[in-house]
Amino acid sequence: MNIRRIQKSDNKFLADLIKRVFEEHNAPKKGTVYSDPTTDNLYGLFKNEKSILWVAEENGEVLGCCGIYPTDGLPKHCVELVKFYVSSKVRGQGIGTKLMEQSIQSAIELGYSELYLESLPHFDNAVKMYERLGFKKLEKPLGKSGHIACNIWMIKRLMGK
Repeated sequence: MNIRRIQKSDNKFLADLIKRVFEEHNAPKKGTVYSDPTTDNLYGLFKNEKSILWVAEENGEVLGCCGIYPTDGLPKHCVELVKFYVSSKVRGQGIGTKLMEQSIQSAIELGYSELYLESLPHFDNAVKMYERLGFKKLEKPLGKSGHIACNIWMIKRLMGK
């Protein structure tokens, strides 16, 4: 398995993967990344110099993604963990953990001291993973992601800062 930066050719595969995960979990489509127009052009979105999207692939097949993005409205030292999705056929094999660790390391390297995320109860296994990794729940959202259906907000202080 290889973890690499997003390439333009990943756009369709990643958009399909993200939408498939939402459908699998019967998660809301409106007010989430599912209906966010940037989901169809993640390569373009992640051209922002203070962001990065990591892609896991094996034998040319995209298996998942995870990254960080400086969402509007977040404090200057804080970045959002975004687009954390793994194909159902490889969940439980440690790929998500590797993507998450790579994203956390990137946040530290880019000078961030806090990592924020938004999620939904539909993704309870991911939320449990976030808690194991030291994320703490917040009472209200930070920033202006536009994903108004999300009702779980979490933050993690990053080591090394």
